[in-house]
Parts: sequence; C-alpha cells; structure tokens
Amino acid sequence: MNFFKRAWLNLIAKKGRTLLLILVTSAILLFVLAGLLIRNAADAATSNAKKSVGATLTLSANREAAFKKMRASASGDSTSKPEKPSLSLTPVKLADVKQIANLDNVKNYNLLSSTSVNASSFDAISTTTSSAVSANTEDGRGGSKTFADQGDIAISGVSATALTTNFASNGYKIIKGRGILASDANTTNIIVKSELAKQNDLSVGDTIKVKSTSGSQTYSMKIVGIYKAPSTSDTAQMGPGATDPSNTIYSSYTLANTIKGSKYKNTADSVTFNVSDPVKVEAVKKAGTKLISTSKYSLSANDVSYQSVKSSMTNIKSFADKIVWLVAIAGTIILALIIILMIRERRYEIGVLLSLGESRAKIVTQFFVEMFLVLIVAVGIAGAGGQFVGNKLGEQLVAQQTASTASSVQTGGMTRPNAGGQAPGNGNAQAPSGSVGRGGASFMDSSADKTALDVQVTPTNLAELGGFGLAIVFISIVLASGGILRLSPRKVLID
Repeated sequence: MNFFKRAWLNLIAKKGRTLLLILVTSAILLFVLAGLLIRNAADAATSNAKKSVGATLTLSANREAAFKKMRASASGDSTSKPEKPSLSLTPVKLADVKQIANLDNVKNYNLLSSTSVNASSFDAISTTTSSAVSANTEDGRGGSKTFADQGDIAISGVSATALTTNFASNGYKIIKGRGILASDANTTNIIVKSELAKQNDLSVGDTIKVKSTSGSQTYSMKIVGIYKAPSTSDTAQMGPGATDPSNTIYSSYTLANTIKGSKYKNTADSVTFNVSDPVKVEAVKKAGTKLISTSKYSLSANDVSYQSVKSSMTNIKSFADKIVWLVAIAGTIILALIIILMIRERRYEIGVLLSLGESRAKIVTQFFVEMFLVLIVAVGIAGAGGQFVGNKLGEQLVAQQTASTASSVQTGGMTRPNAGGQAPGNGNAQAPSGSVGRGGASFMDSSADKTALDVQVTPTNLAELGGFGLAIVFISIVLASGGILRLSPRKVLID
C-alpha cells in the first residue's frame, strides 16, 4: 500500500484528530493571512496617497530677508528724527512662476492674489463680537491701518478655484453656477458665498458693484457662481478685526491685481505648485530654488498630508509584519508539538511499517502528505474568513493611527501659511490654500490624513498564504520527525 493511500485512510479513520489539525491550522493561517492582507493594503494605500494626497510648493515673498533689510536700513539711518522702518515685500513675477512650472513633476500651479474692497451696491455681512479688538494692525508696508480702512469685502484672487485646497478637498462646494476658471483671467467674473447671496437676494448672472478702499474707484463684478463652506471653516477664519468669512469673494487673480494697482500687473502674492509625486517634492524644491532670487522669494514645501499618511501606513505595515512572523513562529511551534504527540501515539504503526521494510523517508513523507491535505482545507477556510478578520483588524489599526495623528496636530497647534502676512502694499492677509482669513491665519484640513485600508483577498494572497503554510508544515514535520529516524523496529514492537 503506497504512502499516499495510507495518508488518506489515516485521516478518514481518525476524524477527531483530523478535525483538530484542520481547526488549529486554519486558525494559524487565518491570522497569517490577515497580516499579509493588511501589509499589502498598507502598501497600496501609501501608493495611492502619492496620487491623491499629493504635495505642494509655495512661492512667495521672502519675509525673513525683507525683515533683515528693514533692520539694516533702520540701523543705518543717521537722521535726528528716525522714521518708522518700512517692510518692503516683492510680489511674485509671472516670468519666475513659468520657469518653475516647466520643471519635471510640477503638475499645475495656482496664482493667488488678495485684496479688499467696500460693498457699494449691496450690503456686507457684519459680525459683532463681545471682545474688544486692537485699533490698528500692521499693513504690508510696516505701517498701521485701522480695520475700517481695510474694506468689508475680501477678494481672493486665484487662477482657478478647483486648484485651491478648500475646493479640491470638497470642503467648499459650488452649489449654483460654476467656479472660477483659468479662462476667467482678465474678466470681472466672481463667485460669492451663499450667506452673502441670500442676504442681498443675489443669484448667478447678477452684477454687483464694489468701491476701492483708497479713492472712489468703483468696479462692477458679474456673479458666475455661488459657493458654500463648512461652518467650522467660518469659525476658524474669524479673528480680531476680521471681516465675516461670508464676505469673501473669489475672482481671477487678475481682477485682484487690477484693484490693487497697475504695479501689480503680471504678479501674484504667492503661487502654489502641485507636485505630481510627493517623493519628488524636495528635488523639485531644490531645482526651483536655483531659478529664483532667494533674497526676494522663498520656496517652501508642504507634503504634510502625504508624510502623515505614509507614516501611519508604515506603522500599520510594521505591525502587520510582526503579526505574520509571530503567528508563523507560534504556529510552527504549536503544529510541531501536535505532530510530535501524534507520532508518539503512532509508534506501533511506525514500528510495523519499518519492520515490513518501509523506508523512513516514505514514513516522513506520509506525515507530510497528511498535513498537506489538512493544509488545503485550512487555506480554504482561512481564505473565506481572512477578509473579514483583516478588515476588522485594519479598521482598528487605522482608528488608532488617526487618533494618534489628531492628537499630534492638536498638540502642535494651528499652522500658519508659508507666505505669511499680507499682500505687499495692501494690508490684507492672504492664505496660500486659497482661503482668505482677514486675521491672517490658515487652518490645515486633516481629512486627507484619514486613509482607509482596502483589504481584498486575491489569488496572489492565497498563493502567498499557501507558501507560508507549506513552510510551517515542513518545519513542523522536520522537527517532529527526529524521533522517527532514531526508532528501531525491534525495540518498538517489543515495547
């Protein structure tokens, strides 16, 4: 009788033992598969983050260099009546922008220019707070401006609203009409917030008028869209002396430059470049820095969202690897002990086979065939339940990582824009993300950090699991077969 048939008959005859082996092997493979699935899903999530989360570079005036120049100028002033030092910030020239835009891995860019005006043909929304505010604020020239002089309507000029963080993250949504497009350059097209439109009974297609804060120049603007923002973002933008966030109007950057004055033509307060591959962001920054005057501009990188996702997924992957190896080692030990006990129960059977001339190699192979048949059934059971276990375990790991990330963000406090402060000579805070907060603060949206694991069982996963299972069974059989090789048929039968 060949050892294949003996292996099959032995499994059929010892149903209880066979069932125990199947259950133990299935449990081991189930957790090994869960670890493999989570590890593969973490790799996929990191890869997808490169495409979806992305990274940005922000080109803006170099405030640090401007402050050094201002201090140097103040210390060198020998006049008897020293004047208040003036901070001079250089607007970004489009010619410099195009050079960086032509670099490899730069997907697109968004020009940002901010200013303020006063409502003329409609009423701005006013907000009354109980707290007292300072009477003055620093303007872009280092002087002081009263909040009343800043205008009650904030103009956020962009290349396209779809390229701003607020709209790209689906935080801000167009509810009527359309957003600002690249084709709106050199037009007076704007989009207004839903609260402002509702209060003044404005709709898409209407024309409104605003007045410049310095002089009596009036501008007519056509509404092409109405947007809505989360209430939390409104609260975040409120600050001392800030206009109500509902008074923020989006336009093309060219319109904002026109309102600020002719010297701002073909410039921007700051420019945000979207890098196609976050891994390349430092290389793009290095290449871009060589193309600009560092005494005038600063080029800063922002890949916080990608790095956060990458860090979370790396931690999850590391934990999954530990699961795989710990379960594999523990499983090998458990199976080896079970097989050793099984062989000890079958000493008489082994002695008879040896006395009949069966080779030790075939007896060991019979045990391996028995465990291989058990392994096939166990792989099927693990494959059926692996996705469920992997999903539950993955959700728990992601929840822990998300809580850890949120705690770090809260501890670190708010993030302020890289461009920092106001538009040159204008006195209006501008945020690189495209959201204008008159108080000058920008708050990071952490929604991009919440990455779900897509745990799916594939034929490749089952093949990998089978390989792990074979390795565990092989090592277990080898460890347990040492006693067989030392057995003497005569001694076994006499005992």
